[in-house]
Amino acid sequence: MLGKKNDAHPQKVLDVDASLQGNLVFKDAVNLQINGSFEGKLETKGDLLIGEHAVVRADIIGERITIAGNVTGDVSALSEIRLTSTARLLGNIKAPTFVIEKGGVFQGSSHMLGSEARETGSRRLFLTLDEVAHYLSVESNLVSEWAENGKLPGAREGKNWRFEKQKVDEWIANGRIV
Repeated sequence: MLGKKNDAHPQKVLDVDASLQGNLVFKDAVNLQINGSFEGKLETKGDLLIGEHAVVRADIIGERITIAGNVTGDVSALSEIRLTSTARLLGNIKAPTFVIEKGGVFQGSSHMLGSEARETGSRRLFLTLDEVAHYLSVESNLVSEWAENGKLPGAREGKNWRFEKQKVDEWIANGRIV
């Protein structure tokens, strides 16, 4: 997982083996590995690995999250949450894909985006307005304004907006972020 290269960004790896407390927010993509203890709130883009000996008491928001240690808190991922055989998660999860290896322990509730969030075969991921706001590190009302004015590609479904992650990524890559 940590060896993957993201073509859009140079690979940034942060390997933390310490006791930390507070809020960690990464606005740029980084491959983060936590091996010590952490307490607070964690928001990251890229890959996050909670190491086998790590003890984390935090709400976590990220893209791809792999847990091999102990986590107490709610975990949300835009792409995937994976619990290894040594993982222990006490909290709620929200992700389109949730994998638990044999031996992994999960206690809580899960909310997985269903067929409305993925298209069969193509695995295109769709995001809500709040998820796009988090992904872009801007306020939800700004994302709503961009979508309403046609600046950000999205589709209205009733009162809600739906954004295809790939198109949002292309929008960012083309420098259309205002």
